Amino acid sequence: MISSIIDTRPHPLEKPVIKFRAAVAAASALCLAALTACGGGEADPDASGPTPVKVGVIAIVDVAPIYLGVQQGFFTEQGLKVELVPAQGGAAIIPAVASDQNDFGFSNFTSLMVASSKGLGLKVVAAGAASTGVQGMDFGGVVVKADSPLKTARDLSGKNVAVNTLNNINDTTVRASVRTAGGDPKAVKFTELAFPNMLAALDQGSVDAVQIVEPFLSASLKAGDRIIASNYVDAAPDLSVAGYFTSAKTAAAKPDLVKRFTAAMRKSQEYSNAHPDAVRKVLLTYTKIDASAAGSLTLPAFPAEINRASLDTLAKLVQDDGLITKAPDLAGLLP
Repeated sequence: MISSIIDTRPHPLEKPVIKFRAAVAAASALCLAALTACGGGEADPDASGPTPVKVGVIAIVDVAPIYLGVQQGFFTEQGLKVELVPAQGGAAIIPAVASDQNDFGFSNFTSLMVASSKGLGLKVVAAGAASTGVQGMDFGGVVVKADSPLKTARDLSGKNVAVNTLNNINDTTVRASVRTAGGDPKAVKFTELAFPNMLAALDQGSVDAVQIVEPFLSASLKAGDRIIASNYVDAAPDLSVAGYFTSAKTAAAKPDLVKRFTAAMRKSQEYSNAHPDAVRKVLLTYTKIDASAAGSLTLPAFPAEINRASLDTLAKLVQDDGLITKAPDLAGLLP
């Protein structure tokens, strides 16, 4: 088209200039059609269909909102085609996002603080799971056998408590429960066990207590075990436990993508809070929880906003426990 509007009889010395200008014009048109291909920014989400995004998740109750959001079309509304990438935990998700293998990921805030302190450039973009804030009625807690002599978190001093990952959010918040109850948090011994193995260890007496979350918590209580502490509740009022994040590189290079993902997650969180039955139903599609168990478990809160005050408290606990050597840059990490 460009050659058709150019005079075909130019001076011989002008002909190369015309060809050069035509080539530049053509290249510029291509760049405008696909900015990302020329390194100039993000592509128009409507130009070539939905933008594909990969999100690292764990097959737990906490991520039900993103599954519901995909199901309800909230991400499609934002021009996104989401691929949910299952992982065993944050230990795999964080490096996958930091290295741009995944665009976004889900992790607890203690893991994100520790990773950020080690120089991994991360940026939280949306809220995830949070404590219900109700003692004895949260989605996680410290459980003992029915006949255990342990009555409160204070009694955990000198005892062995199972957590799913050492030096992370669960042992830190259990120490908070012990401290609040007047015990010695430094005297608690922690053993790392996967959640599915905890109840057997408790039955066998190889640990004195377990810090456990749903659906294992409901199964434990059904078997007659007792909650002696709601560690997320004790750590901070309405504790923000986990959220969705991206790499600092992606946040800077693709602000529109992050904006659209955040908007879809906010709508997913709000929908999940308003439709607990839908949450219980979607759990059956990506976890091994059966319908009867899904109907009785305690759901986390799914807030649209991150509780910054609770994370200020968690950051201090993490620092006091020695997981990080200086206060984390929450202003840089959080939205």
